[in-house]
Amino acid sequence: MSTTQSERLRELLEPLVTSQGLDLEEIEVDSVGRKRVLRVVVDSDTGADLDQIADVSRALSAKLDETDAMGEGEYTLEVGTPGAERPLTEHRHYVRATDRLVKFQLAEGGELVARILKVDDEGIDTEVPGVKGRKATARRLAFDDIVRARVRVEFSRKDNKKEEEA
Repeated sequence: MSTTQSERLRELLEPLVTSQGLDLEEIEVDSVGRKRVLRVVVDSDTGADLDQIADVSRALSAKLDETDAMGEGEYTLEVGTPGAERPLTEHRHYVRATDRLVKFQLAEGGELVARILKVDDEGIDTEVPGVKGRKATARRLAFDDIVRARVRVEFSRKDNKKEEEA
């Protein structure tokens, strides 16, 4: 997909998504055989429920039908949320990930897995879980220190030490 088409789609669809109380996170066009798929990812500070996704999907579909933004030919519109292990790329993503476990790739090299405690304009305060019975430690990360960050799925927030020893 060309940058021009992506920008045109974003300009066309973002006001509709915003009017539904959501943020437009991502637009992607893929070819699947002879058909094209337009994937639109939306989110908000409180998440997006199925009713909101259905409403925004109908609004986007109607808007796309009245324009030639997708060109000629068939396409499928898929509207969804970022998913459990979303990458954190915007300040608002870090805010939304507060109290979640995140895997960071650091500019200095190496990785860090820590829980986000607080986010401000300069960076984030984290809690690094203790290893082998040690206490958790606090660590401050400036945004410039972070190369990549991705939320980690936690099935249980309990200490898994007993499960690992079994």
